[in-house]
Amino acid sequence: MATTPATRSIEDGGMGILDHLREFQGRMIKAVIAVAIMTTLSFFVVDDFIRILSEPYGGKLLVLEPTESISIFIRVGLTMGIAIASPIIIYQILAFVIPGLTPRELRLMRFIVPMTFILFCIGASFAWFLMIPTAIEYLATFAPDLFQVEWSSRGYVPFVMQLTMWIGVAFEMPLVMMFLAQLGFVTPQQLIRGWRLAIVGCVIAASVITPTVDPFNMALVAVPLMALYIISILFAYFPYRARRRREREEFPDLVAEEEADLKGD
Repeated sequence: MATTPATRSIEDGGMGILDHLREFQGRMIKAVIAVAIMTTLSFFVVDDFIRILSEPYGGKLLVLEPTESISIFIRVGLTMGIAIASPIIIYQILAFVIPGLTPRELRLMRFIVPMTFILFCIGASFAWFLMIPTAIEYLATFAPDLFQVEWSSRGYVPFVMQLTMWIGVAFEMPLVMMFLAQLGFVTPQQLIRGWRLAIVGCVIAASVITPTVDPFNMALVAVPLMALYIISILFAYFPYRARRRREREEFPDLVAEEEADLKGD
């Protein structure tokens, strides 16, 4: 298992804990400054972005409070700023953590970081082009003889942004499991044995993420989550197999004893 920067410093006589805290503080300040700059730049295009968010609704959103339009404007701009500055934030975090990673974990991290961004974009696109139009159509046509659809910006904009964000995050699950398998925290066998709990977890997550309660929209979220769980097992297998091969070479007696215990169970 990789040592932390603080642990490594104690072992090699390097920086102490206070020095690492100062380093962490400095990197967080840089991340905050990046967010502030990107958020400021986002304010120049946030009105166009709000128009894009409003396209599934098909019209202007209502404003029910005096400061609602300003708060939505700031909220969207801040979200855009964080999203644009996310590579800088990730870099600052990795620059602090990387000294404690082994060379193998460092190589894996160089693969995971860009792939995480790609999978997030795929998940966000899936939500935007498939889930959101379906959900909006269902919600807009629900009991039309009882309700007149006039949504406010306070309810609509956060709903669209949160749904897009959480689906994008969910699509990153295979890479997270892959990295956890590399660190030895999970194994493919554990993931396979936990498939029942995984199904329950996917259904619960779908009920939380999905804005509607109908089975169709819940299945629209739950099925991809279950497929992502299966993909996570495949992603976890390769680093697990490589780690077990190294352990057999370094600790053959211990690995043989562990495998014998597993067969006995």
